[in-house]
Amino acid sequence: MRQMLLLLIVVIFMLPVSVAAWKDAPEADNNKQKAVIIEVDGNPEKRKTYLETYHPYINIVAVYDKLFNGIALKAKPQQLAKLGSLDFITAVHQVTTYKTQTDQEADTMTNLDDGITEDSVLPSELNNTNYTGKGVQVAIIDTGIDYNHPDLAANFAGGYDLVDLDDDPMETLPSEGMPTQHGSHVAGIIAANGALQGVAPDADIYSYRGLGPGGMGTSIQIIAALERAVEDGADVINLSLGNSINGPDFPTSVAVNRAVALGVPVVIANGNSGPDKWTIGSPATAKNALSVGAAAYPQTQPYLEETRHDKKINLELMRGSVPWNLQKDYGIQVFKSGDVRGKIALIKRGKTPFSDLAKQAENAGAKAVLIYNNKSGMFRGMVGNAKDPITIPVASITKQDGEWLRKQAESDSLYMDTSYMQTQKKIAAFSSRGPVTVNWDLKPGISAPGTNILSTVPGGYQHLQGTSMAAPHVTGVMALLMEAHPDWDIAQLTGAVKTTAKQINKTNGQAYAPIIQGAGEIQPKQAIRTNTIIDNPLLSFGKITSFHETNKKQITIENTSESKQTYSFQLPKNKHGVNWRLPKSVTLLPGESKRLPIELSINSKMLEKGIHQGWLRLNSANKQYKLPYLFVNKTADNPKVMGFDLGLKPFSEDTYTYQFYLTDPAERVEVDLYSMETLVYERTLLTKEDTATGMNKGTLQRSELGKPGTYRAVIRVKLKSGRVESYQTKLHIPIQP
Repeated sequence: MRQMLLLLIVVIFMLPVSVAAWKDAPEADNNKQKAVIIEVDGNPEKRKTYLETYHPYINIVAVYDKLFNGIALKAKPQQLAKLGSLDFITAVHQVTTYKTQTDQEADTMTNLDDGITEDSVLPSELNNTNYTGKGVQVAIIDTGIDYNHPDLAANFAGGYDLVDLDDDPMETLPSEGMPTQHGSHVAGIIAANGALQGVAPDADIYSYRGLGPGGMGTSIQIIAALERAVEDGADVINLSLGNSINGPDFPTSVAVNRAVALGVPVVIANGNSGPDKWTIGSPATAKNALSVGAAAYPQTQPYLEETRHDKKINLELMRGSVPWNLQKDYGIQVFKSGDVRGKIALIKRGKTPFSDLAKQAENAGAKAVLIYNNKSGMFRGMVGNAKDPITIPVASITKQDGEWLRKQAESDSLYMDTSYMQTQKKIAAFSSRGPVTVNWDLKPGISAPGTNILSTVPGGYQHLQGTSMAAPHVTGVMALLMEAHPDWDIAQLTGAVKTTAKQINKTNGQAYAPIIQGAGEIQPKQAIRTNTIIDNPLLSFGKITSFHETNKKQITIENTSESKQTYSFQLPKNKHGVNWRLPKSVTLLPGESKRLPIELSINSKMLEKGIHQGWLRLNSANKQYKLPYLFVNKTADNPKVMGFDLGLKPFSEDTYTYQFYLTDPAERVEVDLYSMETLVYERTLLTKEDTATGMNKGTLQRSELGKPGTYRAVIRVKLKSGRVESYQTKLHIPIQP
């Protein structure tokens, strides 16, 4: 079943594209077998037997029954089409129908030493222990890996390709479509063992290719990969991917919870849609997932300075750019098409790709390029041109700074010096924030290095950034913990990581909010040596809906030391409308654990509506543990509808299926189509009144879709409260054959 790209965005190392149009698949080669995964009603083994008996030309590749009911098949297209009459097939998931245009990557360095700079973050730097992850089986569900890379070959132990349904999980090669490198970078962070060392350089790497050309795939491929990894005996699973659905019950989130229930911890990238709240996507939204945010480590940051006006302008170097290391002052000149020889070219952001703008300025003689935003705030971009590399630095700046530069440059000669400052550790602006809608869970769970990470890619090494890079740091640490404590269960492993996390503070000394950093920054040595484990230190008290409400949580404290320990809570400062009932001090013998109740009473009338969060403090003799907490009073500014998706129904030429996700009770949902060029209203695509919280699905006939083309779709929801909210996406209506 074809799904919109919106639901399948890979959380990699750039700000995710929020919407994209899907295209019809190219005409199939009827002589070549196609790989599909079908979902079935009933027992998959019985369905397999039926297919083997009555459709012997279908090649059964795998049966899935742990995390979802499905069967992987290979057959020629005309043979697969004959399955259309089988009523036990509920969905068909193909792997060749998704196409996207991703930015070109930064130049690859073939020699590791050539790539290391003073700002490089090497994965091995996180491992301050004597452990190496030896004997731990790490499953990486991603784009595959380059298992021939000299730093990955020694630890590669196997895996599976859920795209082509074979035993070769190699990254997509140029001859197969848009090539990939993401999985190799993730694998290097976890367990590179060569010139570059990963966090756990002796761990065994098992690669599961769930994302194909261009880094795209279906949620069912990811679920099938999860099941395969569990069946193969994975000790820990890494998922540096996700979608835009901020809800706990999307199928990938459900599958993650099932994998954890089977005894396998799953570490998942939070997403790169920050700094707004409610931006964590599935499957990081899974209740039992160890979701990971990205910490930005200290870097030497260039900025422009003009003393006459006492002006400083922060620069965001675009990914793929050469370093900004200008040694003298340069004039600023607004660039349109003329000569900017010896100047810094100033360009307003528009529809032209950044690489094209930079190349035009370089050809016109520019020493560097500044691209300023066309809306408020900073933005991150990417430049790269493998055939004709850009050799001058390219940076983005805010709209406000760009307009100031333009005004000064047009009225007078303006020269800017380059200066440098050392940044402090912080949470990366792109790192997605919590909490989770519907169940109001507190996410992320933990934070880890996610900026300027140097790791392996096909053909060499690259610096990349994103929560995709943060998650494998945590996965590597989990491997270290498993080696150090092979008798610990999931609750102890994840509890130790969260209990010993270190709060990350802003420049003013205040801690980042729990929905931004989770428990804090991961500390491997402290986690391994911890004297105390709190199995659920992130406390989510949910939504307060009545005038006065009391919610309870329980935590389990385990004394892992060889001496008895006494623990006591520090009562939070009084706050009108909030009343805590915390346990009295408790003394635990060595190896003893105890469940403790934590009670929170809320008078909703005395508090502002929205998210309330903070930290509880638990003291022992020589240690203070900080437990993040959260509750939502009455309502919040969370998205009410998201994830609209339209695709052709399996084995049908006339029927389309749609779906969208609701986070609050609603009376009606409407999807209106507007012209992409003029933004003029065209028509209403659908109206649905029988809605429910969570995923909603339905069908439309081709005749109901209307005129083909690409539209701006506005999805409006009228809530039971009477409020109307909406979001926009791009939607492609296909041409009727």
